[in-house]
Amino acid sequence: MQAETPAADAGIPVPGAAYVVGGAVRDALLGLPVHDRDWVVVGATPQQMLDAGFQPVGRDFPVFLHPRTHEEYALARTERKTGPGYRGFVVQAAPGVSLEDDLLRRDLTINAMAQDARGGIVDPHGGRADLRDKVLRHVSPAFAEDPVRILRLARFAARFGDFTVAPETRELMRAMVRAGEADALVPERVWQELARGMMEPSPRRLFEVLRDCGALARILPEVDALWGVPQRVDYHPEVDCGEHQMLVMQAAAALDADLPVRWACLMHDLGKAATPAEILPRHIGHEARSVALARGVAQRLRVPGECAELAETVAAEHGNIHKSLGFGAAALLRLLQRCDALRRPRRFASVLLACEADHRGRGGDFPRQPYPQRERLLAALDAASAVDAGAIAQGVVAAGGKPAAIAQAVAVARERAIAQAIPV
Repeated sequence: MQAETPAADAGIPVPGAAYVVGGAVRDALLGLPVHDRDWVVVGATPQQMLDAGFQPVGRDFPVFLHPRTHEEYALARTERKTGPGYRGFVVQAAPGVSLEDDLLRRDLTINAMAQDARGGIVDPHGGRADLRDKVLRHVSPAFAEDPVRILRLARFAARFGDFTVAPETRELMRAMVRAGEADALVPERVWQELARGMMEPSPRRLFEVLRDCGALARILPEVDALWGVPQRVDYHPEVDCGEHQMLVMQAAAALDADLPVRWACLMHDLGKAATPAEILPRHIGHEARSVALARGVAQRLRVPGECAELAETVAAEHGNIHKSLGFGAAALLRLLQRCDALRRPRRFASVLLACEADHRGRGGDFPRQPYPQRERLLAALDAASAVDAGAIAQGVVAAGGKPAAIAQAVAVARERAIAQAIPV
């Protein structure tokens, strides 16, 4: 498919030759919407860009914003590895750097194409063929110089779920992990790529690709440890805890869950990997173990508070929420209080969505079964929230009651309201 011709530069000439590059070209060729365009400029100097009115934004190499469209224009550049990790690079941006030189430094062939002003596609590394064949392939051996590219490739696998990783690229990634490159990743970049990958249509592919090359064991050993751990087949026809985790992630995607919910889904069963072997396939007490492990992961990767807090609540209470159809009004109220649902009803709705994904993320008929726990608990929350705690407090105070009596009276009223609103 022919990509669309780039729009004119809003009447402002660009020094040198400008090309649309990267994702905009890839997505246009796939027939996907193009929301942002990045440009590479060949044959220009930083001063020429400034003289033309472009605004500098690049810290490590020359990148400029177009004065009207605000799209990014980067001078063509090359990169040379000088140290471990993804920061150890020397960048050269000069008028003599060609478009082909710039495309050679990119990660994947499908991202190493450019489009000229007439709509022509520059494709020196076979990106169009790999798009057609649905293959993720590295451009050059320089892929191995940046460990972030392992995460990026896994993220693209989650976005394009039917693409496969080229065998030579898979072997290169494994070699990178063996060489310790994955250990040089900083928490912020790991979280950034994981968060983006989890929000793609096929999040399980993110973790499967990372696991295949060994990177998952380096960046998320708590998740990697779930594979090979059995569960009771009557509750989990898929048996394997790692496979269950992947089914839950896909169920969360099918429910269009947001990032905090998807992260909670990933963290909810971590404790099963630490279940004593002698009690398998049962997992008594895994909820408390999962809370502790989820907290440790959040601290290590500097996970945002909203995601970390939701994950701990889901890890602690998902078993009780699954069993809540058998709870009476008093037990339902205690569950709502432990989840802080009365103060944070929107967060409680997220807890329930994660639990529904957990329910549906199993083999057999579970994905097609309803999850009435969610609606029943929301109805219980509505009933409890409708109780006028202020009026009850005033009445207790007027009768000479103490603060403890107020709390007890409110709890009794909420329990009664729940019992009246839903069958118990």
